Amino acid sequence: MDIIKLNAIRKSFSMGKESIEVLKGIDLEIHEGEVVCILGKSGSGKSTLLNMIAGLEKPSSGEIFIKNTPIHKLKESQLAVFRQKHIGFVFQSYNLLPMFTALENVTLPLIFKKMSKRKREKEAKEMLVNVDLADRIHHKPKEMSGGQQQRVSIARAFVGSPEIIFADEPTGNLDTKTTEMVIDLIFRMVRENNQTLVMVTHDDDMAEYADRVIHMKDGQIEKVIKKEKKLYEKVF
Repeated sequence: MDIIKLNAIRKSFSMGKESIEVLKGIDLEIHEGEVVCILGKSGSGKSTLLNMIAGLEKPSSGEIFIKNTPIHKLKESQLAVFRQKHIGFVFQSYNLLPMFTALENVTLPLIFKKMSKRKREKEAKEMLVNVDLADRIHHKPKEMSGGQQQRVSIARAFVGSPEIIFADEPTGNLDTKTTEMVIDLIFRMVRENNQTLVMVTHDDDMAEYADRVIHMKDGQIEKVIKKEKKLYEKVF
């Protein structure tokens, strides 16, 4: 069953008197529980496409449906509520609030679900334990390494069990060893929870974990590769 569907998505940006078309008519369907990597070089349009799918930006034209909801028609306030209910995000730059502890950062998405403080903290602590940060629960971002901050970001994305996880270059700021750990963590969690993952990357190695790889070039889908044999052994 399709959980995400895009019809003829176009996106243009104005630069002075010129209009730059970044996405040039994207059609795409993503199935429930599927792991999809969007692969491409810088400037290929992959991050813009992710932002369209996630409702962070509006398309210039076309339609985007998530769970049969036409998110391209929603107002920003409606989109915010929709994202809080159904979506988690992992960003390259972590996007943690510097004045908050790891625990407080991870509880944030649960506040919008109107949970009690006690239940929020219980779920957040469990998620931080899952990402091996039991000893960093009360640390602030500046007191943690880049890899630890990204694990807090992952815990925040997964807390509350959203149906869809979006990840934009989640290992872009990490060293090789930490990258491998973060990749294993993300893919293990989505597989265990049967969540849908849409990840943008320029790393061919990360794409090996996916069910499908969407290759982007010059604002278009160049090709789609379906993986017959997936690297489950790396994540379980």
